[in-house]
Amino acid sequence: MIEPLPPLRAPQDDHGGRTDLALMPTGPAPRLRADAARNRTRLLEVAACLAAERGIANVTMEDIAQGAGVGKGTVFRRFGDRTGLLVELLSHYEQQLQSSFFSGPPPLGPGASPAERLCAFGSTVIRHEHAHRDLYLAAHAEPGRRRSSPPYQFRLAHVRMLLREARVGADIDLVTHTLLGYLETVLVDDLLTRHGMSVERVEAGWCDLVGRYTGRCPA
Repeated sequence: MIEPLPPLRAPQDDHGGRTDLALMPTGPAPRLRADAARNRTRLLEVAACLAAERGIANVTMEDIAQGAGVGKGTVFRRFGDRTGLLVELLSHYEQQLQSSFFSGPPPLGPGASPAERLCAFGSTVIRHEHAHRDLYLAAHAEPGRRRSSPPYQFRLAHVRMLLREARVGADIDLVTHTLLGYLETVLVDDLLTRHGMSVERVEAGWCDLVGRYTGRCPA
């Protein structure tokens, strides 16, 4: 069983208010020159490492600049402000996640049965968002807005596709929303922290739910 995580301090904007990432679109990064693309990747890698060590709420633009060996002005010119950095970092994580669904090895990627892929999908999302907990909590603070975001729409389409491939004998749209409701960031975080459940237990619950809808529980 995992240890409960420390209380979250949500990322703040430049005026001290809560940063709302749910309003920000997550999509492909604009095409950049090769050197600019390398700089962007380097800055995001440094930001991700620092966020993993301290939590994104405790990482400043100056910290990232020092870690990347550049001036603070370079970071501001690339991302605009702290919110811009958080949006790009979230987009970076989501692109990695989506790539694993499309072209990763089975059972997450192509080559496994729909039920196995669904089970792997939920387990991966649970662990991925848990690893980047504070960033995703900031992005998913308002579920209504989150459900209209591009990343959620992508997940919706992916789960719907797998349910159709599994020939689920139910209302596919309703089942898709029901399954994704289990993966709500705030709900999973509450189960892991406030209720002290292990990641493995939450994953097992997801796979059990998938098995009930598909008629076969993957190992």
